[in-house]
Amino acid sequence: MVTSRLTLFLRSAWLGLLLAVAACQTTPPVQEMSDARQAISAAEDAGAADKAGSEYEAAVGFLKKAETALNNREYARARHDALQAKNKALEALQRSEVEQEPKP
Repeated sequence: MVTSRLTLFLRSAWLGLLLAVAACQTTPPVQEMSDARQAISAAEDAGAADKAGSEYEAAVGFLKKAETALNNREYARARHDALQAKNKALEALQRSEVEQEPKP
């Protein structure tokens, strides 16, 4: 009796976990894409294209890959690439701000 209840509970928990993981992979990464676009825009406004070209170009490249994955409904890949784009854009922004600081 106790074993069957435990088995039922474990099966239910496992099914719930599988559904949660599946839901994460099947929803478009709307927030991540927005964050990446905003970070790239901020970096561009700070002059990152000139002052931190490699990081800025990497960010733009990751965003393009994320958009392609999004169009192909590869949401996990799109989410990953959007996060990479955001991180690279923030690196570019930071580097461009360091370049703008007056040197003593």
